[in-house]
Amino acid sequence: MIDKKLLDILVCPVTKGPLIYDKQTSELISKSARLAYPVRDGIPIMLEDEARPLSEDEWTD
Repeated sequence: MIDKKLLDILVCPVTKGPLIYDKQTSELISKSARLAYPVRDGIPIMLEDEARPLSEDEWTD
């Protein structure tokens, strides 16, 4: 789980846009960049190289 205060200040490193926490996949989603950043042991990994591209279904929801 991500602390609400931390989520409020984190932004996508690529677009500087907002992030949405997906509890099921334990990822921070950037719809504007179409990337999902992993959260490992409660620590967001905010590196573009570590992010996975979102499928079209994921970023159009």
